[in-house]
Amino acid sequence: MKSLIKIALFISFCIYLLVLTKLVLFKYISFNDLSSHFNFKYNDYYWHNHNFIPFKTISYYLFFSNDINFDIRFDNITGNIIGFTPYGFILPLLSKRFLSIKRIIIATFCLSLSYEVFQLMFKFGSFDIDDLILNTFGGFIGYIPILMFQLFSNMSKKPISKSASN
Repeated sequence: MKSLIKIALFISFCIYLLVLTKLVLFKYISFNDLSSHFNFKYNDYYWHNHNFIPFKTISYYLFFSNDINFDIRFDNITGNIIGFTPYGFILPLLSKRFLSIKRIIIATFCLSLSYEVFQLMFKFGSFDIDDLILNTFGGFIGYIPILMFQLFSNMSKKPISKSASN
């Protein structure tokens, strides 16, 4: 029964990664148009559409962008967080190697970085360092239930000392 749950969880994780990849990398591109994006030509204008300054987009959306619809700003910020929340939750359930917060944060950051680098290299979107921050935060939020379960299960395993019971 336990292996059946692991298999179902693994299949769910693979489907989640496929959907996430479609939403992150191919949200504006049809699969028929993919081949035109695999070139490495330098375009000066293209490099100005990226954000390499931490918190620039986040602060702009939160405090300075009265010209952008609130729904767009909200969807961008929460979408980056929510999109990676399942990653932080499912990964530790699949492998005990990811039962530490440090490993979840590193794994989420690496996945997000790979998406951002693909966007940068193949012009699937724009590289934004703030997406890395929000995506990694999403993985951390997904890990919180696992962390809480670990804390509560460790508390229940500790024996009650005799001095506390008197």
